[in-house]
Amino acid sequence: MEQQEQTPSATTNQTQVIIQQTETKSNGLGTAGFVLSLIAIFLCWVPVLSWILWILGLIFSFVGIFKSPRGLAITGLVISLIDLILLIVVVGAFMAALM
Repeated sequence: MEQQEQTPSATTNQTQVIIQQTETKSNGLGTAGFVLSLIAIFLCWVPVLSWILWILGLIFSFVGIFKSPRGLAITGLVISLIDLILLIVVVGAFMAALM
């Protein structure tokens, strides 16, 4: 009797599990613009700091609009524009108080 050698792969059943992970996209510049704009709107009474935070938030939000996802970038841009109105009102009130 002649014995045939079997390879291990022929005798064992192997099950392969393939896990597909969805890649979560993030927009770092849009998020940074949103956060800076939000901080600037709460600190609109601090003269120099609010202007710096506002301009950085505006720039980061504007650049973040060209990347996907755009949600926080658009929100940051809208908050920056609202913050601009508040900053103009605060500066106008300050100038009126001086005169």
